[in-house]
Amino acid sequence: MSLEFVEHPVKTEHKASVIWLHGLGDSGDGFLPVATQLALPDELGVRFIFPHAPIQPVTLNGGMAMRSWYDIKSMDLEARADEGGVRESAAKVQLLIEQELASGIPADKIILAGFSQGGVVSLHLAPRFTQKLAGVMALSTYMCAPNKLADEAKHTNLNVFMAHGRHDDVVPHSAGRNAFDILQANNMDVSWQDYPMAHQVCGEELAAIRQWLIARLS
Repeated sequence: MSLEFVEHPVKTEHKASVIWLHGLGDSGDGFLPVATQLALPDELGVRFIFPHAPIQPVTLNGGMAMRSWYDIKSMDLEARADEGGVRESAAKVQLLIEQELASGIPADKIILAGFSQGGVVSLHLAPRFTQKLAGVMALSTYMCAPNKLADEAKHTNLNVFMAHGRHDDVVPHSAGRNAFDILQANNMDVSWQDYPMAHQVCGEELAAIRQWLIARLS
């Protein structure tokens, strides 16, 4: 079953796409305003797609059903991301990428972005996707199955933008840095930004994201 989504449509000719995955308990609507805030130049022709994660029980939240890209059974980072769930969600997001490709948007004009849980899925999928994407944006996030990346990655020179809050009490700053180190060790072209914030996105970060998107999609 394909993922439902909300979108910020392109104003001019559709030339590029950003697929942005939300975090636990949120929905695509949560990040929809960001597309307007970024105010990308119209000539880039960027369509923003914000998928909704499936609704499913989350073990750590007492089995409560909510939008989640995968189950969380432990706060221990080594076991936090349910690998089967991550792979299942990655397969669904892959269908969205393939739809963009089918509409005529080349892989080097497609960005995969994600915050927290969405970042986990983005970092998992992009290196394993058959074609090299324009880049990955991994915000306040960590990695699933990092020990399998070297064997499974189809692209090791992927451009990755990482950002994290220094006071993040949900996904520790150290977890983001660890993901950065692993990506670098796998020869990814990865940049790191951190900010004096908690588990969120701030204005300074959005400004950096805007610059990076323009550079990647121009």
